[in-house]
Amino acid sequence: LREQAGRGELLQPLLFVLLVLCSVLLLLAVSLMDPGFVRPEEEEEEAGEAGGQGLGIPQAPGAVKLRRCGYCLVKQPMRARHCQLCQRCVRRYDHHCPWIENCVGERNHPLFIAYLSVQLVVLLWGGHVAWSGLDFQQSWEWLQHNILLLMSFLLIVIFTTVVLLLLVSHLYLISCNTTTWEFMSHHRISYLRHSELENPFDQGIILNLWRFFC
Repeated sequence: LREQAGRGELLQPLLFVLLVLCSVLLLLAVSLMDPGFVRPEEEEEEAGEAGGQGLGIPQAPGAVKLRRCGYCLVKQPMRARHCQLCQRCVRRYDHHCPWIENCVGERNHPLFIAYLSVQLVVLLWGGHVAWSGLDFQQSWEWLQHNILLLMSFLLIVIFTTVVLLLLVSHLYLISCNTTTWEFMSHHRISYLRHSELENPFDQGIILNLWRFFC
């Protein structure tokens, strides 16, 4: 990138900087936005059903009664869960992410996927740049001059692996119209445990992806 900038070829360096900036903005957006906190019951009734099923999720089966949260005392919609760290119930709760210090839920889950995607591109590009600067030689002097670059490359490889696994796992769960919490705790969730179907929300891969992203 530095050599390209020195030759006046600014397109790729500028694109790389824009991707990094986009990644930071997405991180801030996902971290600071409301993930889909459940409002008090009075506000919930005023909002109506249209605001409660934003992803086209089927209504709760008749045998499953919606319960009141024992922590914040709001009536939990189906697929909502109370987060002990946020101290709020979150609609279509997926998980609490320590990277962003926020829950991933109904409202910010698509942006979280966008953040992971952009971050993966930045890491792959950064890994390529770091690798291109490594000209391996078996000497102590070479190691002294390249130790920081080598450590950076190894860190990039680790983070790339983590982000790739996260992105692939989330895309798989989205294609099945399930969440991380539902996938990990299927046997403890009443509306899944009492359902005749293994996943009552699955409407096919294409429709699941369409409803999630569009």
